[in-house]
Amino acid sequence: MRRTMIMKKILLPAVALVLGLASCNMLNTVPESTLAPENYFKTETDLQLFSNTFYNNLLDKEPYNEQSDFNTKNEISAVMKGGDQRSIPASGGGWSWTNLRKMNTLLAHMENCDDKAAVAKYTGVTKFFRAYFYFDKVQRFGDVPWIDRELASDDEQLFDPRASRDVILEHMIEDIDEAISLLPDAVSMYRVNKWTALTLKANFCLYEGTWRKYHANDVFAVDGKPASYFLELAADAAAQVIASGKYSLAPNYLKLFADPDGDKNEYILAIKNDFSLAIFNNSTGQALQTTQGCPGLTKKFVDTFLMKDGSRFTDKEGWETMQFVEQVADRDPRLSQIIRTPGYKRIGGTDVLVPDLSCSNTGYHQAKYLMDCTLEGVDRVTRSYNDMPVYRYAEVLLMYAEAKAELGTITQEDLDKSINVIRDRAGMPHLDRGVALDPYLVSDKYGYLNPILRSDPNVAIITEIRRERGVELAWEAKRLADVMRWAEGKCMEQPIYGMYFPEPANNYDKDGKHYEYGEYDMDGDGVVDYCLWTGTKPKTTAKYVLEMGKTEGVVLTEGNHGYVIRQVVKDASAPHGFKEVARNFNESRDYLYPIPSQELILNNNLKQNPGWI
Repeated sequence: MRRTMIMKKILLPAVALVLGLASCNMLNTVPESTLAPENYFKTETDLQLFSNTFYNNLLDKEPYNEQSDFNTKNEISAVMKGGDQRSIPASGGGWSWTNLRKMNTLLAHMENCDDKAAVAKYTGVTKFFRAYFYFDKVQRFGDVPWIDRELASDDEQLFDPRASRDVILEHMIEDIDEAISLLPDAVSMYRVNKWTALTLKANFCLYEGTWRKYHANDVFAVDGKPASYFLELAADAAAQVIASGKYSLAPNYLKLFADPDGDKNEYILAIKNDFSLAIFNNSTGQALQTTQGCPGLTKKFVDTFLMKDGSRFTDKEGWETMQFVEQVADRDPRLSQIIRTPGYKRIGGTDVLVPDLSCSNTGYHQAKYLMDCTLEGVDRVTRSYNDMPVYRYAEVLLMYAEAKAELGTITQEDLDKSINVIRDRAGMPHLDRGVALDPYLVSDKYGYLNPILRSDPNVAIITEIRRERGVELAWEAKRLADVMRWAEGKCMEQPIYGMYFPEPANNYDKDGKHYEYGEYDMDGDGVVDYCLWTGTKPKTTAKYVLEMGKTEGVVLTEGNHGYVIRQVVKDASAPHGFKEVARNFNESRDYLYPIPSQELILNNNLKQNPGWI
């Protein structure tokens, strides 16, 4: 940690004086008029105001922005590219401890408040966020220093080495168990409560259990408690939330993410957005504006969605080269609530909308999060005001099922109170404990590759639960963490393709040159929606007319046909004049982030993560 960072002053709301003075032992007495630890933290309001920054600083306000092998943008992230696209930063890079400092300050001075009920409550809030803070640090860096008190500028602990991952998890469990015991059990969607804390515990214990299981044979293996220890804790925490009866699934998956106000029955913790308070997000604008990265699901992911009768799409003859209308027909109903499919109408709208490749880099065009089009201003960039989920009940059900499956103890009863509750909402057949392994989910080209998974006797049920998790939590910033904890980084190298277009039907030669164009009906209504062409732009009634082999038009894998690809660089030897952007996930490096170089200089006791030089 940087010494100057620890001395950073902490500003309280609406004041110019700082709390950092007292912690640095710079004053022996504090005047009554000075807002310092000795005369602050006196009331519940003081505690609440000071802890409000934890919500604002730590929770993800834009889950729809994450990129992975399941959802991408025109410009893919450095994490996805890997290789030399990733480097060690000089500073920053997530190695920040300011929020931890604030938490430890609050805990150190909590007893200034005479309202003991408030002290208990906000101790619980702070312990929750300290566990949340360290969960993020463990995911990014693995071993990190453990600090649970205010540090003075000359404190020797500033130069501590990284504590072992086992020690960090032990402290996180202590913190979250105390939070569970102190927080209220009343439902509170925008404030943490007992059930939020249990959900966080299930989350980080599931992460740690699966990390230890699937990284057992690589450089990221962890000494200490076995994977089963954490998986048992995860299953138990999720089971308590389920048994409480406090939460249930909202009736409509599409509206759940589109409505201005989150559903208090399903959202365990949410980010509050509000039109009247001008608190906005960009979830709708991102899907509709051409300047917002053009998000889209990958074909690999779309093909994991089951048929609505529960059979596998990838068992159908010719599935790899089906055109869009046939590809998405009769699929899991959630597919048509996550992307535009034939017949799609936006909430509040009357027009039937087809996928727009100018707004979606793969053609699998986002529908999830889109607000009612009759609401004021929602289509503008950064003007959406639907609440954003942090934790919702469906994820608890998924975590419970996964923990039990990874332990090898899952029963049909477990599935019926978890996965099958989710499938009931979706209108899908139930998952059976004796399900057969789907070859697609463990294929080299599209599936999971970790040999520990492939040799697990429960591989069939584990991969089905992973399928369900991907479908249910699409665009909710869960996939990248899943890939890391399952040691499935090579999934990031699998093809990032969009929808398939067959060869143009119209070919002709003129003036010694060859021309061709194809017209495509994207919703099965008999009306041409897309025209793809080379040579001379044809006359067409299509709404979308795109030149093939042009990044400002459309690039297909085989030049005049194939899968849409957008992450390309010029290559004259390729059939379309382009090749895909190289992606290289380093299995010995990329599961953790590097510690910034300046931090290693300031604290010689810190050691860099594996593979980073």
